[in-house]
Amino acid sequence: MKELIGNLNKNFESRVRLGIMSVLMVNDWVDFSSLKETLNVTDGNLASHMKALEGEGYVEVKKQFLGRKPNTTYRATLEGRKAFEEHLAALESIISSNK
Repeated sequence: MKELIGNLNKNFESRVRLGIMSVLMVNDWVDFSSLKETLNVTDGNLASHMKALEGEGYVEVKKQFLGRKPNTTYRATLEGRKAFEEHLAALESIISSNK
């Protein structure tokens, strides 16, 4: 069993990070407010998880102003997409090995 879980990526163990990457995998850019609403998390919780994923190089951040209001958007990087796909493949492997 250790071999099976050894391929899981610790950066995606949190349900929030799993949710973030799931949303980013199917969208080009997603703004902070939309992510917060979709995942039903607080500003601080989302910000800390986004910072961790950004630190790993899994997400790209774009900050801009729309009119006079700041707007922060995110997207998954190629590295982040690859890491998440590998994580999903490891999960699928665990599921299929237990059938």
